[in-house]
Amino acid sequence: MQNEQNTITNVPVLTLDSDAVLETAQSKADLIWHEIQNAYRTKKILTGMLGGIEKTENGSLIAIVYYKDFRTVIPITEMMINLIQDESHDYGDISLRQNKVLNNMLGCEIDFIVKGLDAQSRSVVASRKEAMLKKRQIFYLDRDASGNSKIYEDRIVQARVVAVAEKVVRAEIFGVETSILARDLSFDWLGDARDRFHVGEHILVRILSVTAESLDKITVKADVKSVEGNTSKENMKKCKIQGKYAGTVEDIHKGTVFVRLSIGVNAIAHSCYDSRTVGKKDEVSFVVTHIDEERNVAVGLISRIIRQNL
Repeated sequence: MQNEQNTITNVPVLTLDSDAVLETAQSKADLIWHEIQNAYRTKKILTGMLGGIEKTENGSLIAIVYYKDFRTVIPITEMMINLIQDESHDYGDISLRQNKVLNNMLGCEIDFIVKGLDAQSRSVVASRKEAMLKKRQIFYLDRDASGNSKIYEDRIVQARVVAVAEKVVRAEIFGVETSILARDLSFDWLGDARDRFHVGEHILVRILSVTAESLDKITVKADVKSVEGNTSKENMKKCKIQGKYAGTVEDIHKGTVFVRLSIGVNAIAHSCYDSRTVGKKDEVSFVVTHIDEERNVAVGLISRIIRQNL
């Protein structure tokens, strides 16, 4: 009976379109497993999604990456999380810090090279570190006939967002991770990078500088705002002195309120005529008293809070 069931399962499903072949879940899984086996033999770089963090029985951290629904295990030592550990960077237990970094990376897209397979359980062990080092060699150290690398200053490239905090985005640029501060993300006031950038997405960045001494010593600085361009300068023409405009409070620092006006202009207010305390994300009415052309911002005051972000 068991053999009969297997025979029936292996027969292609007859579809309404008699020329088409409908793939079963099992046949799809078999194809993907075959692809993983080939990648293991050829050391091909695969790309998956960081979907989980677990601890082994001996307490070691492992990252769980999913490649087309196949669970792949990457030991923390193979995740290329380089935390500085010295007297000036003593932030406590290294495993807790690694766990925190991985938590911030959940949902990101990462490359890996398969290091081991178990055909019976169809389990996979891999290394992100090897994949990143391989990409570093190809894009930063290898040279073309003209003696140039693929990544160079002023080039616009695609990057992966691997972590986002309030004031910084962590991006991976072909095997090298770099932090892009809020001031380099947009010409617009950006109070919280998490409002605009998300783990797992692809963004375009401009390479500001690159230093490649060896596989282990590569640093990249990049920005996003020079790719997007500055629309505030053009929008400033719409802004009139004594004009009143709606806006959103993006940030507050040392008594200065940073407002993004609905007409697409950055504005600064040093006072608020509303008796209520102004806060981030409040919608406000802003009166322009003068325009700072050098800094390309409107300066004025908040006449009232239209809606508070409670």
